[in-house]
Amino acid sequence: MTQAPGAADAPFRALSYTHGTGTTPLLGDTIGANLARAVAAHGARDALVDTVSGRRWTYAEFGADVERLARALIALGIEKGDRVGIWAVNCPEWVLVQYATARVGAVMVTVNPAYRTGEVAFVLRQSGVSLLVASVAHRTSDYRAMVDEVRAECPALRAVHYIGDPSWDELIAAGSGATADQLAAREARLSCDDPINIQYTSGTTGFPKGATLSHHNILNNGYFVGETVGYTPVDRICLPVPYYHCFGMVMGNLAATSHGSCMVIPAASFDPEATLAAVQAERCTSLYGVPTMFIAELDLPGFAAYDLSSLRTGIMAGSNCPVEVMKRVVAEMNMTEVSICYGMTETSPVSAQTRREDDLERRTGTVGRALPHIEVKVIDPASGVTLPRGEPGELCTRGYSVMLGYWDEPERTAEVIDAGRWMHTGDLAVIRDDGYVGIVGRIKDMIIRGGENIYPREIEEFLHTHPKVADVQVVGVPDERYGEQVVACVIPRDPANPPDTGEIAAYCAGRLAHYKVPHRVEIVDAFPMTVSGKVRKIELRERFTERS
Repeated sequence: MTQAPGAADAPFRALSYTHGTGTTPLLGDTIGANLARAVAAHGARDALVDTVSGRRWTYAEFGADVERLARALIALGIEKGDRVGIWAVNCPEWVLVQYATARVGAVMVTVNPAYRTGEVAFVLRQSGVSLLVASVAHRTSDYRAMVDEVRAECPALRAVHYIGDPSWDELIAAGSGATADQLAAREARLSCDDPINIQYTSGTTGFPKGATLSHHNILNNGYFVGETVGYTPVDRICLPVPYYHCFGMVMGNLAATSHGSCMVIPAASFDPEATLAAVQAERCTSLYGVPTMFIAELDLPGFAAYDLSSLRTGIMAGSNCPVEVMKRVVAEMNMTEVSICYGMTETSPVSAQTRREDDLERRTGTVGRALPHIEVKVIDPASGVTLPRGEPGELCTRGYSVMLGYWDEPERTAEVIDAGRWMHTGDLAVIRDDGYVGIVGRIKDMIIRGGENIYPREIEEFLHTHPKVADVQVVGVPDERYGEQVVACVIPRDPANPPDTGEIAAYCAGRLAHYKVPHRVEIVDAFPMTVSGKVRKIELRERFTERS
């Protein structure tokens, strides 16, 4: 065999491919079977605490209430594969619906409480929801009125039950119409590969897509997220993140019940004071949130008065954590083992996670390593070829966590899952020599100014060190001369004294390459967010393009 000239002398460059290893096998359970084991092992321990209403469930009580609701669903004619919608804020009933639908093999369709009539009508109609459980109202949302308005557009919808309303009591009472034997017979027909959940992703254009997830997808993902942060039956997890997204119902609820830990609901929707009060009152050991939630908690005027000494860990996900925020979370919130998770709804959601022993650089400069049983690679988006380590490209992931597909949309599924079952994330990433994954940004978010590729994350990290900046997002807007210009959207620490473009430019001078220095600064009160806590940069781009 001949060798190309110089090939023997060329340095070998490892490819941007890695996979998570471990000695713990995947679970082959359904969610119901896994819960039954937790109830048998931890019956007297706390399973669920709702600090809003003061209600509490041990595992034995929680298991009994889940069974009662599961039998009610059977009595009401819900068959395996039927879709049951949940359109509600965080509350215990939400959790009961999650586990009861799993026990009867119904597909739970999670609906964002922020949706309005057009969005909810689309979701109910596209998924074919036959029974809907909903909140009555929350803040400015009148769910009953909205359901009444769209019901005629949803022909599959047979019944609606409202939490805290007599119709909820009627739903529970229906449980007497089915026996334990009927429920057992139903569960005997279930497979861990059955679809069990549809989550609608927050598309930036057009209608959202329904990511369809199985028992195997979400139970294992919750379990391995919990394993990575070291959950045991003594852990108590404060969950201010939304249940209608994987962060709450998978990384929260399923991570908890698969380890016999306790789920703590601090409020119906995020409230920084209620969150810290719940941590203190329930002696929580773990706290979840997206970076903006932790920023809001740390910036509370009375933050120092809360006793957070029980905390040891938690999960931060949704978007990159600024270094300065991570330092404060570790030092001031006692979360020395806090973990960063990366993923997307279509991957159940977590693909990569930092470990408890990781240093500050890995927790802020990366999103960790691939979870056990999951593969990740970085490819050239144009050619599909796996790139050498250290080169930015599109992150792809493969394994048990990849969704079954978008509900009833095979063509859209084929756009993101290739023939090798790799999920194409649309995120720009780098796999380092140590196997840790760094997210550079979204492919669509990369700024090209005068031929230079600019990754907003680098500028955002730098601007977080400015004393007047509480939070910042960087976007590109069209420019006739350079193609795009850099705009920094800043939430100021003091709204009465925000930084201006000149101050930011002076701060960057000599510390960032000239082409990365923001062309202008825009002051904002808040960032538009997706349901999973990611900033909708497309909205910022559109808003400030109009001002160009």
